Amino acid sequence: MYKKLPSKRYEHTLAFLQKTVPTPATILDLGVRNPFSEIMEANGYTVINTEGEDLDLLPEIVKKHKVDAVSAFEIFEHLIAPFNVLREIEATKLITTIPLNLWFAKAYRSKTDMWDRHYHEFEDWQFDWLLEKSGWVIKDKKKWTSPINKIGFRPILRKFTPRYYAVFAERK
Repeated sequence: MYKKLPSKRYEHTLAFLQKTVPTPATILDLGVRNPFSEIMEANGYTVINTEGEDLDLLPEIVKKHKVDAVSAFEIFEHLIAPFNVLREIEATKLITTIPLNLWFAKAYRSKTDMWDRHYHEFEDWQFDWLLEKSGWVIKDKKKWTSPINKIGFRPILRKFTPRYYAVFAERK
């Protein structure tokens, strides 16, 4: 069904989710249904996904459902104004992951899919500031690497440099 899944990233994300938002819980997952939506459901979560709406233009869509938590796994880097969506969330819990800005790699930009582009690749302190400024209190965070099996300078750096940043936050 799905091509190659990022198993290390999914394992870390699921462990962080289970630690911060235990089951049973109903989660609004920002973004269309995806392999990780199915993994969350297989692990006891009820998952509602957004339907591909442009969250920059329709940030209020996050108010459509009453849920225990909102998740945004690799979503905020695609938005021009993630602050607006973060302010609209009514749930009291937020769990999110983002790819971190890497000094040795440019921001990701698909040449074939206009939605699969990163407008932001944050440093951890920038993302923390965005969350705090939009009314969230960070309760837990974690980083992990994303090694790739290639030869070269950048693949070696990816073995040691954190690429993903997970944050659990609650409303003030």
